Amino acid sequence: MYEIEAYNYDLPQDLIAQVPAPKRDHSKLLVVERSSASFSDNQFFDLPSMLQPGDLLVVNNTKVVPARIFGHKESGGRVEILVLEHPDSRNDRDSRKNGDLKKEGSATRLCLLRSSRRPKRGSLLFFDSGVSGEVKALLDDGLVRISFKGDRGIDALLVEKGFMPLPPYIKRGEKSALSDLDRERYQTVYSERVGAVAAPTAGLHFTTDLLKRLRTRGVSTVSLTLHVGHGTFRPVKTKDVRQHRLGHEYYLIGPETAAQINETKKNGGRVVAVGTTVVRALESASATDGSLLPGAGKTDLLITPGFVFNMVDVLITNFHLPKSSLLFLVSAFAGLDLIKRAYERAVEKRYRFYSYGDAMLIV
Repeated sequence: MYEIEAYNYDLPQDLIAQVPAPKRDHSKLLVVERSSASFSDNQFFDLPSMLQPGDLLVVNNTKVVPARIFGHKESGGRVEILVLEHPDSRNDRDSRKNGDLKKEGSATRLCLLRSSRRPKRGSLLFFDSGVSGEVKALLDDGLVRISFKGDRGIDALLVEKGFMPLPPYIKRGEKSALSDLDRERYQTVYSERVGAVAAPTAGLHFTTDLLKRLRTRGVSTVSLTLHVGHGTFRPVKTKDVRQHRLGHEYYLIGPETAAQINETKKNGGRVVAVGTTVVRALESASATDGSLLPGAGKTDLLITPGFVFNMVDVLITNFHLPKSSLLFLVSAFAGLDLIKRAYERAVEKRYRFYSYGDAMLIV
């Protein structure tokens, strides 16, 4: 179960969702029951009937930065940049709730750069709104460090004209008619703290009305923050999945969130993690006595089969790429054989896969 090939599967290309469901909670929901190794097919808006009074829903309130921009080199050649580092909200929560990032000055950021020919160190790049950049360092895997300058600043440019950093399997051009849709739908309805370069996609299915229905059902909701970083999606190049390394990601668990989770566990309720990012934050902050510790930190926790879960009892997640660290995690939670069967059923029933796809509830 540690060989990378064990996490491969065949997926018809037409099942890779290119757009979200017409309504957030109208996606499909495959329920996987671990105790009976059984499945049932549902809609996401059915979720309240599948959870129990006393359960606690834990969501990731990170907010995705529209961090993808286009520009050109001095030669005129086109470049595409994904800015990977952003001012986070740990010290200035209120001013950054709505994407009110720094709007002027210079900044040096780690970026992912794509162009027909990789620019040399010292090359100048030019973007909209008078923003320019100088390549300061060339790193591995297409990464570069760029020093941005301009009266408006790189953060203002991203907020005003950036594109959402959709994964490469969602096909979008520079002038896609779906850009406005992506700005709305590649963001959870409860997003708050700016800093992610990818959405916590399990949360994309929730609506404010669904959250109200869950409260009526007796299911409370608390939030934490884990800023999804580029490393989460780094291709696995090791044959043994345990040898893969994730990049560090910043997380914050407030004292009220920790207290409510600890109280839920004490009272016999279930902690329902919305997405793998919530799982990694909670398990990273788990103490040896089984309690959750509040506070801020960075985690590079890689969860593979054999991992002992201390905090999470139920998981809501999307369908993940073959040979990915996200697939390792759900296989650790439910068992590799059961997850393989679940994915086979999802393909057979024509569920939609990946970020804009359907969801799975593992109980």
